Amino acid sequence: MEIYNYIKSLHLIFVVTWFAGLFYIPRLFIYHIEAWQKPSPDREILTDQLKLMTKRLWYIITWPSAILCTLFAIWLLVLMPGWLQQSWMHVKLAFVALLFVYHLKCHQMFKQMQRDEVNYTSRFMRIWNEGATLILFAVVFLVILKNAFNWIYGVIGIFVLAILLMLGIRLYKRIRDKNPNA
Repeated sequence: MEIYNYIKSLHLIFVVTWFAGLFYIPRLFIYHIEAWQKPSPDREILTDQLKLMTKRLWYIITWPSAILCTLFAIWLLVLMPGWLQQSWMHVKLAFVALLFVYHLKCHQMFKQMQRDEVNYTSRFMRIWNEGATLILFAVVFLVILKNAFNWIYGVIGIFVLAILLMLGIRLYKRIRDKNPNA
């Protein structure tokens, strides 16, 4: 079972790096969207740089981390197949599936931005950016508590967190409206 701790450690490392990519990519999308509102030549300079940054983040950090995280997770399930009989794991896997949906939607947005297709507002992207946060909270509480019943309280907590995040986004927008350099 010594190998279990090594595999678990590697899984957690790639969870962290995957989420780092998922937290940062929407932020780069926001900058990209806002760069489109700048006059030329600033717009072209900024968008070219942001496209390069997002490409490197997405293909060098985020995608490899998602793949390695998943491979180590599968390895952990092979080592501990009894987890698949536990209800908390079913709920966790549902959130992981939702995380993959979020990831794939970010990939679609990434491809659009690479083609200079700006289909979202920066406000939408600020809200979208919180999706990974909500999933992370849900998964961490499920893994730590290992109790599917307590996930109901966790979901209530996630909704409260979502409301607080939305209020924070609105407050930040008001601050930025008053001071664009904030």
